[in-house]
Amino acid sequence: MPVRPTDPLPCRVTVCRDCCCGSPKVTGVDHAAQITRLGEEAPVRVSECLDVCDQANVIVVQPSAAGRAAGGRPVWLGLVNDPDATEDIVAWVRAGGPGVAPLPDILDLYAFSPRGSASAEPSPGGS
Repeated sequence: MPVRPTDPLPCRVTVCRDCCCGSPKVTGVDHAAQITRLGEEAPVRVSECLDVCDQANVIVVQPSAAGRAAGGRPVWLGLVNDPDATEDIVAWVRAGGPGVAPLPDILDLYAFSPRGSASAEPSPGGS
């Protein structure tokens, strides 16, 4: 179900697309289809380099308003390089995401802490 403008602030997804993420360096991934699929469930922001190139492709799931009120923090996911992982993220976001739904065990395998802070917010201009 696509996000409707009248929905309360839903989870947001930031997708790194710069020097490594979203590039031919990460082979076998339909990068455009990944963004399109994530955008069917949540607003997606494409970011410049998030400075964790060793984790390409990087996706950050930010909590909804309800999730943030419940203590949810952004969850950084790395090495998201196959459609199954993208579908696992979509399902988690649909369930409520950070602060609302527990991180599925399968996504725990992709979770990492960015340099500097475990709760760092991605910035649209990079690091």
